[in-house]
Amino acid sequence: MSIKITGIGSFIPNLKRKNSDFLKQEFRNTDGSPFPHANEVTIEKFQAITGIEERRYLEENLSTSDMATVAAQRAIEDAGIDPETLDYLIVAHNYGDVRSGSVQSDTVPSIATRVKHNLKIKNPKCVGYDVLFGCPGWIEAVIQAQAYIKCGMAKKCLVIGAEALSRVVDKFDRDSMIFSDGAGATVLEITEEEGGILAHDSATYAYQEANHIYFGKSNLPGEVEDTRFIKMNGRKIYEFALTEVPGAMKTCLENSGKTIADVKKIFIHQANEKMDDAIIKRFYKLHKLPVPEKVMPMSIQELGNSSVATVPTLLDLVIRGQIKDQELKKGDVIIMASVGAGMNVNAIVYQY
Repeated sequence: MSIKITGIGSFIPNLKRKNSDFLKQEFRNTDGSPFPHANEVTIEKFQAITGIEERRYLEENLSTSDMATVAAQRAIEDAGIDPETLDYLIVAHNYGDVRSGSVQSDTVPSIATRVKHNLKIKNPKCVGYDVLFGCPGWIEAVIQAQAYIKCGMAKKCLVIGAEALSRVVDKFDRDSMIFSDGAGATVLEITEEEGGILAHDSATYAYQEANHIYFGKSNLPGEVEDTRFIKMNGRKIYEFALTEVPGAMKTCLENSGKTIADVKKIFIHQANEKMDDAIIKRFYKLHKLPVPEKVMPMSIQELGNSSVATVPTLLDLVIRGQIKDQELKKGDVIIMASVGAGMNVNAIVYQY
């Protein structure tokens, strides 16, 4: 018996925003002073560090729950299940159902409730709730779903990661170029097949790290004074991630009974290409090995950082053969890992 992903789906918005679209944007420092460099220079440095060339934004008439619903429908169809048989419907997000043009995050009812309503699931025993765990939210929700199945409380769970970060960014903050929108969903079931979730590791570092990512005022003084936007201390996050994520991955791998030689792919949160590369290098350095070629699929170049949606979306794209020179074969061992607001870190070792 094992707990496996039996269906997967994602929603990638149609609106593309290229780096060149920010050439006329007014960027400010956190103290409100004008940014010292020309936008051409700022964007060139931004792309060199993050790897992001373009990102996706949600259409004005849609919201986070709409994206989550579409991704869920695709995962349910892929699994070939009756949605009425789902025991849990868990949605990871951070900012609610933010409507276009709104300054408020709408979290009541929960996004899980909205998705269940949209899917027309009548069964009241299908329990829906949301998870707020920063960018690692989808992985954490998978860990929770596994626990329900493992202890006999559930047989089938739908786990979704969805976020519309374009609606909570400060346009005067250069970090706004990092963020994007999207959704990914998976169906988890107990099966007779081998593999599935082999081990997990999860942690929250809040003593000194709690406010590395937070809600703060606009970088332009006097601009929408009562509105708060997603803000982060990029340098501290980078240092934290390089310290904690490789260790979490190593611990998880050791607990799985597999070795570093067994790992075929690493699906890491698409936060920053330079940071992700450094995390992987440090992880393999812990094993005194060089990084294998093509071990880390990437989607950040075209899709940006969609928070909780990055890992399930990336997994969906690789499974469907939509990322060049990347594929998964039956029996492949993979690691999924993430880091984000909290500060939270987690990882899963999974056999496909």
